[in-house]
Amino acid sequence: MKRIFITGASSGIGAALAERYAEQGATLGLVARRGDALDALRTRLPNAERHRVYALDVTDHAALAAAAADFIRANGGADVVIANAGISQGTLTEYPEDLAAFERILATNVTATFATFAPFIATMKRQAAAGSRDCRLVGIGSVAGVRGLPGAGGYSASKAAVRTYCESLRVELRGSGIKVVTIAPGYIDTPMTRKNRYPMPFLMPVERFAHQAVAAINAGTRYRVIPWQMGVAATVLRLLPDALYDFAFAKAPHKARQHESH
Repeated sequence: MKRIFITGASSGIGAALAERYAEQGATLGLVARRGDALDALRTRLPNAERHRVYALDVTDHAALAAAAADFIRANGGADVVIANAGISQGTLTEYPEDLAAFERILATNVTATFATFAPFIATMKRQAAAGSRDCRLVGIGSVAGVRGLPGAGGYSASKAAVRTYCESLRVELRGSGIKVVTIAPGYIDTPMTRKNRYPMPFLMPVERFAHQAVAAINAGTRYRVIPWQMGVAATVLRLLPDALYDFAFAKAPHKARQHESH
């Protein structure tokens, strides 16, 4: 029976992952800001009494560390930790008032990933030394981190940072028995993407995404773009010469900034 700790678990990708793991008999630790939504999720999961909920903001690192310690103490360890909490908002550098949004995005999407993983590593190393082969640290990136998208500098920068940070951590932990997995969603049908004001190619139902993501995590895959079609598109974008990319995306639609209608 696996022990899974998930941040950003109250809706969207986090809730879908929780549902998928619960169906497989896992014991869950669920983190999000909205305690009422977490309680509602736990109630509808199989074996609801097993799961623990932690209503907190992942930028509160002390509260996050306390939740991790409680989960480890209650379950004797952890097998998979998924740093899924994330926010998305348009930012434009020409507007100084967008600096606060830029900082919130980085704090939630990047720094909190470090803060989510850190309390579990020592315990996971002990588990691995005792013979466990299932220890996973999972960062949720995005195709938006492959190249910088106009109007989404904060979000693109944060997701590029998640990929690079997880790569660094993967190399650091090589040989420790802990595998680091990065999942990069394309367009997944969630409350976050429903705010977008532009077409979303290869839009995938969140339940299908969760099925594929859990399979990649179980396999210990280093990096996976889901759906695969967006993986092909991301590879092409990465290979485009800068001049061609700039020309093609200069007039791309922007994410909504704070106080703009969606």
